[in-house]
Amino acid sequence: MSEVKISAEPRTEFGKGGARRTRRAGLVPAVLYGHGEAPKHISLPAREFAAAIRRGGANQLFAVEITGDASVLALPKAIQRDPIRDTFEHVDLILVRRGEKVTVDVPVVLQGEAARDTVVVNENSTLSVEADATKLPEQFEVSIEGLEAGSQITAADVQLPEGVVLAVEPELVIVAITASATTSELTEGEEATEGEEATEAPAEA
Repeated sequence: MSEVKISAEPRTEFGKGGARRTRRAGLVPAVLYGHGEAPKHISLPAREFAAAIRRGGANQLFAVEITGDASVLALPKAIQRDPIRDTFEHVDLILVRRGEKVTVDVPVVLQGEAARDTVVVNENSTLSVEADATKLPEQFEVSIEGLEAGSQITAADVQLPEGVVLAVEPELVIVAITASATTSELTEGEEATEGEEATEAPAEA
């Protein structure tokens, strides 16, 4: 994933009132921390930040250019959104270095369709992995094409890019394929019918 350059301004107003004024100015309140350094309170341009997150997702790498300070690399650690207006309320950014290994949750995207009369149960929509901070995968594509009921895809089945390793147990279930309710009911009905016939057979004899 390529890094996105974004400008930042030092923030001197704090608290709810200061945060509201920052957002009204078209900025997102943010805190930058990590590597043992004192937290830096900054503000980011809301539109640029939102566009970058839409393109690269929650693991987008940023080259943050702070006014009057050095440019640093950072990853979103926590993002607060307004659920009604779908705007960003606050962002926590964690400092990273080139070549540094970080652990992130990467979205899992299902491809294809399972067999007929089945239900796809997405047990985990993300997969936790460890990778170079500057080479984080945007998503993992997992094929469920033609899978029959009873099939499972675990973390160990997901194809990982070079340099990316699992940060969870290989047995973690990502997707499970089960029989649809209609199919299950038919199977149970057939079994019940067979049982009744077997019970009635001796009486007829």
